Amino acid sequence: MTSTLLRGMSELVTNDPTLGPTALGLIEDAALIIQDGRVAWVGPAGTAPPADQAVDLGGRAVLPGWVDSHSHVIYAGDRSAEFAARMAGEPYRAGGMRATVEATRAVDDRTLLATARRHRAEMLLGGTTCAETKTGYGLTVPDERRAALTATAAGFDEITFLGAHVVPVEYAKDPDGYVDLVCGPMLEAVADAVRWIDVFCEDGAFDEAQSRRVLAAGQRKGLGLRVHGNQLGPGPGVRLAVDLGAASVDHCTHLTPTDLEALAASSTVATLLPACDLSTRQPPAPGRALLDAGARVALASNCNPGSSYTSSMNLVVALAVLQCAMSTAEAVHAATAGGAAALRRDDVGHLAPGAWADLHVLDAPSHAYLAYRVGMPLTHRVFRHGVEITG
Repeated sequence: MTSTLLRGMSELVTNDPTLGPTALGLIEDAALIIQDGRVAWVGPAGTAPPADQAVDLGGRAVLPGWVDSHSHVIYAGDRSAEFAARMAGEPYRAGGMRATVEATRAVDDRTLLATARRHRAEMLLGGTTCAETKTGYGLTVPDERRAALTATAAGFDEITFLGAHVVPVEYAKDPDGYVDLVCGPMLEAVADAVRWIDVFCEDGAFDEAQSRRVLAAGQRKGLGLRVHGNQLGPGPGVRLAVDLGAASVDHCTHLTPTDLEALAASSTVATLLPACDLSTRQPPAPGRALLDAGARVALASNCNPGSSYTSSMNLVVALAVLQCAMSTAEAVHAATAGGAAALRRDDVGHLAPGAWADLHVLDAPSHAYLAYRVGMPLTHRVFRHGVEITG
């Protein structure tokens, strides 16, 4: 096995407090050795052991690759007109995604896969080395299975069944009948191709009782639980997620003091989606309040065609700092180790020995530049499982 020494790092974010100060485990003038796709050694450059080859990163900062734990990119169609209307004053409503459902059902397999692969490649080039995506734009048994298989073929690391995304038009007068379909034949068709089940617990989507049914059915199939909650206003999403031990509850834009306390006392990660809040003109999610309460926080892109059409985790981190009152260190940690916690993974989101060698090299001397030089192209190089990603 060939080993590679990466040196010339102004700072290395390991996310391992045993390797350096603060939760970032920061090491200055650092080096790292990759062997067999994993981190074999990290430490100060002056103490690095020999390796078969060496790469000089020229005094740049290095982070773990982003872990984007929430996206929706198995879809077809275009909703730019809806976005323009929203910017002109139309409110965002959950039902807007029905246009995407119609387009997704109509598209052929080859085009659907090409779109998914294009988005996964875009994510990788932006430093996202571990990415989740969801079904949820098919909403029929064959289309939901097709979406799950497409996500696998496109190279996504984590796949979530989101049949309970919105009630499709053919069930508009029988939403409970659609929940029966989700919990029965649809779940049966996708369970072997996904790891997670999710539900959009929100006005205009699914109420608390329906959401509990969906999650309980997934749990019986051995799937991990995720919840869309508290996006458009206060609601039962956080309580539901905590009660059922969900890995994460995502959005968390509108939280009560009781929600904050419940999250802080639980293992459920609060996943914030600040690019979505910006695009839908929602107030910023209360990142500062969550962290001060002691809750675990993740950041994710929510890349989707309707409410957050960006996969840039660099932007997401900057928005968390500038709008959610998080520090740069907290935001970087939430977008790496936080995302890994939201996916209940211990092999990504950090750069301690044994982790996958997923590295995001910034064209900057410090992680602080992600918010300091917001919007600038700061991704210099990306390594996934020790292999450099190229365009």
